[in-house]
Amino acid sequence: MAATEQLGPRAAVTVFLTFAFAYFFSTLVRAITATLSPTLSAELSLSASELGLLAGGYFFGFALTQLPLGRWLDRYGPRRISVAFLSVAVLGCVAFALATSFTGLLAARVLTGMGVSACLMAPLTGYRRWLTPAALLRANSWMLMTGSLGMVAATLPVQWLMPLLGWRGLFWVLAALLVVCMGLLAWRVPAWRHPDPAAAGAAFPVGYRQILVHPYFRQMVPIAFINYGGLAAVQTLWAGPWMVRVTGLSAQASAQGLFAINLCMLCAFWTWGLINPGLVRRGLAPERLIAWGLPISMLVLAGIVWMGPAAGWTMWALFCVSGTFVSLCQPAVAQALPAQAAGRALSAFNLVIFAGIFTVQWGLGLAVDALGALGWDTVASFRGAFAVFGLCCLLAYGVFLRGYVSQLQRRRG
Repeated sequence: MAATEQLGPRAAVTVFLTFAFAYFFSTLVRAITATLSPTLSAELSLSASELGLLAGGYFFGFALTQLPLGRWLDRYGPRRISVAFLSVAVLGCVAFALATSFTGLLAARVLTGMGVSACLMAPLTGYRRWLTPAALLRANSWMLMTGSLGMVAATLPVQWLMPLLGWRGLFWVLAALLVVCMGLLAWRVPAWRHPDPAAAGAAFPVGYRQILVHPYFRQMVPIAFINYGGLAAVQTLWAGPWMVRVTGLSAQASAQGLFAINLCMLCAFWTWGLINPGLVRRGLAPERLIAWGLPISMLVLAGIVWMGPAAGWTMWALFCVSGTFVSLCQPAVAQALPAQAAGRALSAFNLVIFAGIFTVQWGLGLAVDALGALGWDTVASFRGAFAVFGLCCLLAYGVFLRGYVSQLQRRRG
């Protein structure tokens, strides 16, 4: 498909829904460990650091594939790569269902993360060629909304199904549903063609080196790693243990809180999708919105640490929703680089994000255990760990803000 070809409205909707269906299940698999954390911790006697590593293993596997994934997406297209990668995710879900030890669970999570790593990058690569800039921002936000819907499904619905299927049965069902996604992608997503096969080699002039040194890419890296990575780490894992171990909620009440948090995120991304085209028409750049909006999430996080046991799901929902400003950086990076390098630009940036998720998820667990080893009680250990995370967020935002101010000065000069 030529780099300038755009899909008609009906075809665009069909392709979006097909990719969204697959992304829904990929985020359900991602977030399910937060709901299952009390069960897995009790059944396998997992420590906080092991729980963090188990959840982070998904993102580690995700990160391992990002650089080759970007190159393959640009060359072979979203359809072929999505189907091939999802077959690995099916194997990962089956391995998780059969695992009998922490090591087996961790290996399965890594494998699953590798398998679903194309579920967002593949559609975003296609959208960069198939949609207008305003429609691209809307599609990005609504893909993230679909991801939030998957995370909603990973809370109370999973809790309700646990007595019927058990956590192993849930992963057998997920494996089967991912097979269905593979069939739909192979059927409904357009083929990836180049206008001139003889010039195919010239269609990929931008390498990872040029992407990594691009000023706009480098400007967004700190907040992508710490703030965006930390947002996902909280949403997919640590909000759950906080509500159980700090606030004192039951596993059922924690699942209800996670359900509400992810429902709020769904509404936030739906709203971003509605207003993004208007923001583009008004000339409001993503970096400007991030500069003004992201500090809200850090103020909320400071409030959570100060409140301690009084900080329930409403505060975590406010933290996550206010943190969605940072999600604007991902499509902005894709638009800042050539369309023929969209797969590599998005995958390189996604590598930064998911490396951040893995680091923050595991790092928070290590910090909680380390402070506990120093004699701090559970509540104090969690508050201390999140205070350190908040300082890291502030530092990353400061680096971004310095780059943003320098960019404004260059434009005015």
